[in-house]
Amino acid sequence: MAVSDQKPAYDNASQLSDPEKYTSNSSDRVAGFEDPDAGLSDEERAKIPCPGREAPTILTLARTNIGNAKIVGLTKDLNMTPNQYNATLTIFFVSYSVFEPLTNILLKRLRPSIFIPLIIMSWGICMTLMGIVKNYSGLMAVRWFLGLSEAGLFPGVGYFLSCWYKRSEFGVRMAIFFSAAALAGSFGGLLAAAIANMNGIGGLAGWSWIFILEGLATFLIGIASFWCVYDFPDQATFLSPDDRKRVLRRLAFDQQSSAEHEEFKMSYFWASVKDWKTWTGAVVYMGADGSLYAFSLFVPTIISELLLSVPPYAVAAVLTVTVGFLADRTRQRGLCNIGVSILGIVGFSMLLGCKTAGGRYAGVFLGAMGIYPAIANTIAWASNNTEGWLFYSSVYPQLLIDFPGVYKRGVTLGFIIGWGNLNGIVSSNIYRDEDKPRFYPGHGVVLAYLVLFLCGGSIVQYFLLRRENRKRMRGDRDQWVEGLDQSQIELLGDKRPDFIYTL
Repeated sequence: MAVSDQKPAYDNASQLSDPEKYTSNSSDRVAGFEDPDAGLSDEERAKIPCPGREAPTILTLARTNIGNAKIVGLTKDLNMTPNQYNATLTIFFVSYSVFEPLTNILLKRLRPSIFIPLIIMSWGICMTLMGIVKNYSGLMAVRWFLGLSEAGLFPGVGYFLSCWYKRSEFGVRMAIFFSAAALAGSFGGLLAAAIANMNGIGGLAGWSWIFILEGLATFLIGIASFWCVYDFPDQATFLSPDDRKRVLRRLAFDQQSSAEHEEFKMSYFWASVKDWKTWTGAVVYMGADGSLYAFSLFVPTIISELLLSVPPYAVAAVLTVTVGFLADRTRQRGLCNIGVSILGIVGFSMLLGCKTAGGRYAGVFLGAMGIYPAIANTIAWASNNTEGWLFYSSVYPQLLIDFPGVYKRGVTLGFIIGWGNLNGIVSSNIYRDEDKPRFYPGHGVVLAYLVLFLCGGSIVQYFLLRRENRKRMRGDRDQWVEGLDQSQIELLGDKRPDFIYTL
């Protein structure tokens, strides 16, 4: 078998959905890690707080309020046509998507405590500059750099959190982080409406103040985050030496990797490109992300007659965290994706078919509930299944193993999120003014994304992972490690025959 001569015991079908129940040869897996609690009983160990469960804090604000700015006069003041407005949305996603696969490499080189605050600050600067542009060309330029500045945040945070938490703990953390996006949408409309009353102050329009004030707040949060964001576990200064060892050991038991000092090689890039899970994950994520951007960019226009944008976002935020918690507990991320996607499908079907404002408003609720939880859950799903556990660590310098798991996970998340965001180009151009008030083309495209990519892609990936797990449990993949020594086996990462995928 992968790491011993004895065939590990499986708990039949339950292992397919709960990979943590199958951790063969855990003593071998953590043999290189000193146990600071050696000699303690299980009861005494349980009383020791687990530092890996206190989340390193990351603060962020809403990405943009350009949809609300449009409602209060942005396009009119800048003499922009509807197509030009859509172009300013599109150009953001071009720079955002192109640079995302590279940002997790920079995250590791610069360290999270430096990289994440810097991109939040640059993001705030770009948002502030959006408030003083004078024409369409200026807005296009600033939107390009806004996309470039933001490219590293979401994949970087997802990758960063995945290096701190076990697979069964990561989903709810990612959900809490992403629920901030839904909450921002919830209160962004109210905040924008209040700020718009500053119209004329300082000779600036109300929409200018929306960007300026939110941009300055983001910049200040970026400065504060220098004291809020910690580095990877092996370099986190807030941990004592013993706590640091406890974090690293618990991640090793979970077949996780967490690294700071590792040289990037193109082999890590190609390992991600050749992994079929990268591409199925990208398809699933495009279904969620393409729908998300269409929803968030145009919901102020879609329900402007109702002026009730707060409740759908608030409900979506609650459901996002709830799904993250349930998926962590049940290890059924695929089924959770399928379930929420059905809510979204029903919601956009109502937006297409209902003739009353109340019916369409109910569709907006279901649409938000079907999209937002799938974003965080899909990222957690991809991260759970792109793993490894050995790393080069300043805490354990004897572990000088050239292991692809850490960088591969970062590159994979960059690919998946980057491809999903590239679909924002489509989302930016499907809701046209000439389609008011029913927006049939826009709603139809989003419905297709939900059916084909989010729901359909989740079903395909779920059954492919389930089939692969069965093959590994039957021993059909044991030949992958024949003739390999222990260190060579570990280099296989999630391709090891004893690595069981999260469904």
